[in-house]
This record gives sequence, structure tokens and C-alpha cells, in this order.
Amino acid sequence: MSNLFQSLIYSLLIAISISCQLPEPGTAANFLPKSKTFPVSKVVDGDTFWVDNGTEKGLKIRLIGIDAPETKRSFKKEIDYYGKEAQAYLTKLFTNKKVRLVSDVNPLDQYGRTLSYVYLEDGTFVNAELLKNGYAVLMTIPPNVAFADYFAKMQGEAREKKKGLWNEKARNNSQGFK
Repeated sequence: MSNLFQSLIYSLLIAISISCQLPEPGTAANFLPKSKTFPVSKVVDGDTFWVDNGTEKGLKIRLIGIDAPETKRSFKKEIDYYGKEAQAYLTKLFTNKKVRLVSDVNPLDQYGRTLSYVYLEDGTFVNAELLKNGYAVLMTIPPNVAFADYFAKMQGEAREKKKGLWNEKARNNSQGFK
């Protein structure tokens, strides 16, 4: 077998084994993998935050499978419509809470952030919650696609119900952001 073929098979086996260990959407907290929980120390925006993992700096987390509107203007990005609302919603979800982090195939993104599916201690699936309530949109980047179909369903329901950023009336009354 060629090295490329062996690598593909190995990657596929890892993806299958990891996806079989992921908690099902909507399950109670006691069915989640027994792993450590972390207090959230700072919310950056609607899809990125820091946890206190006992190190001086902490750990920067990027939610897998979603993309929340931008809250700050940067080199290539502008402030987006509903960005501040998404950040505020995530902050509210995390206030006085600890989170459980579950990884997929790739544990880090190109910027060195830890990629995670995130659960509150009560079992709330944060990634899905943001989609379901219209604070983020679906963004799948293979190979981290374990919940892609479920996330598409959550986004579809939010769009159909015109929740959050899918609400045209709110968009028309916005401050002119994208």
C-alpha cells in the first residue's frame, strides 16, 4: 500500500472512532464523556472564548461547525450584522458556568486555537444552541464534521422561524453593518 493510501485509511479510522465517542445532541450532562470542566474566563465573540485551564494564559477555544458574525474590525474583516448580539448571547450562556470540551478529528485550527464542541454542565450543546437561536451560521471544515447534518437542521429551523440574524425586520433596522 502507498503511504498516501495508508494515511487516508488511518485518518478515516481515527475520524470514525472519534465520532463514535461524541455525545449525542440533546443528551443529559451525565451522558457526556467524563472529562474535566473549565470555567470560562473571557468571551471574545460569538464563536471564540477563553477558559481557565490552570495555565497563566488559559486556553483559547473556537467552536466547531459554526461561524458567528464579527464583533471587531480587523485587517480583512468588518463588523458584521448581529455580531454584538451573538457575543452577548454567548456571554450570557457562560455566565457563572463551566464548560466541557469535546474535540473532533483536528484539535487545533490554523491559528492555534483549540477546536471544540462545547457543553454546559447541564448538557446544553452550545454550538447547536447558537445555531438554533440564530446567533451563528453553519460553517463546516472537514474533517471536523461530526455534527454537520444536525447543525444544518438547527440552522434551517432558525432560518424558517426567522430567529436572530435571520430576522429581516431586525436586519433592516440595524446600524448598517453587513
